Amino acid sequence: MSAIQTAGGDSRTRSYSSKAGLGPPRRRVPRVAGWLGAAPLLVFAAVVFGLVLGTMVVGAFTTPESAPGGARLTGANMSASLHGAYLTALIGSVKLSAVSALIATVVGLPIAHVVVTSRFRALREAVLAASGVLANFGGVPLAFAFVATLGNAGVLTSRFHLLSHGWNLYSFWGLTLVYLYFLIPLMVLTLTPALEGLRRQWREAARNNGANAVRYWTHVALPILMPSLLGGYVLLFGTAFSAYATAAAMVGSSVPLVTMQIADALSGNVLVGQGNVALALGVDMVLVAGLIVAIQLPLQRRSARWLA
Repeated sequence: MSAIQTAGGDSRTRSYSSKAGLGPPRRRVPRVAGWLGAAPLLVFAAVVFGLVLGTMVVGAFTTPESAPGGARLTGANMSASLHGAYLTALIGSVKLSAVSALIATVVGLPIAHVVVTSRFRALREAVLAASGVLANFGGVPLAFAFVATLGNAGVLTSRFHLLSHGWNLYSFWGLTLVYLYFLIPLMVLTLTPALEGLRRQWREAARNNGANAVRYWTHVALPILMPSLLGGYVLLFGTAFSAYATAAAMVGSSVPLVTMQIADALSGNVLVGQGNVALALGVDMVLVAGLIVAIQLPLQRRSARWLA
């Protein structure tokens, strides 16, 4: 009888434990196994990124093999990359990236909001699908499309006589317009998840406290979305900062950009033997990109607290 009671008690205990979530302890996966699972990715990153970055840094701080005395340590390459035409190109790239990313952020926010709040599922899916395609559309095809449309002999330029109004596609603002073609869809894709994280209860609570739409966005929505907006801006800045093919095919050297200077230095179009200076310019770009990533990561963590 006692054995039966003990068995019954054990079964009740096991049943209670299973209901209370106090089942047998789960075996934890050792940390070593986790690192082994990530080993292929770490090796790939070390080879693809680390090897290239290491080679670039070494070349940026050494003289060419063909130089008198052979390869030796020097800071002349980094110094040259921050003076003259190279510095002008670096500043031009930062300015172009900052302006185009800002405009894309301001324009992309209302578009993303309309997509999220739309009752038409087909419209939402169409806009998101188009944004996914246009965000990855660039290079020579994009440059040709704008040249044929808004170039000096483009269809819209001739139709509306834009040249007489001072329009010039092959300028800073013309290139900014071209960059917006893929930056705005990228911002829409970036902000859509953040806007979906805004809870309807927050809007209702603001409305119950007498806040109109403007005050809701000023005091509730925008402060919550600000980390996501800044993170998206940083992402767009990095995308525009590293773009090369579109600008090379459309404006060439008429707009000073650091990517153009790197290409000219490597090919020897201006001066021969400037390959190590090109590597130094690449290091400058890596430093700017590293600063951008350092700003973006804490912003993503902060926005995740509210929108998770």
